[in-house]
Amino acid sequence: MDGRRTERVPGLALVVEDEAALALFVADVRERAGWRVAGPVAISGEALDLLTRVTHDGAVLDVRLRRGNALPLAETLASRNVPFLFATAVDLAELTAAFRDRPVLRKPFNGAALLEAVAALRPATAAAA
Repeated sequence: MDGRRTERVPGLALVVEDEAALALFVADVRERAGWRVAGPVAISGEALDLLTRVTHDGAVLDVRLRRGNALPLAETLASRNVPFLFATAVDLAELTAAFRDRPVLRKPFNGAALLEAVAALRPATAAAA
């Protein structure tokens, strides 16, 4: 860490997806599930910057992004014990062993599947907020 203080925003979810229409859909579903949404962002570096400024309660990550991938984000979220899932079409063998136990929502998916996956991530403390 560079010494900057991270702001705590209860019920805040990070959405990282590089397909614009899908990113907006995921953000909308998250909001309907009662989350406040940070993003969506399409570039790993921008998402990492958000993570240095704000504490999130959950995240939905596409694995492959326009510039790079979301694995550094996953590492940061895991180190902070932030629940997240991958929403992706990539072969799961591309995930490192450290993330093979994380929830994966396979593309294409519908709103009901996303709502179910997101609901399973929501910590009890955020649900009460």
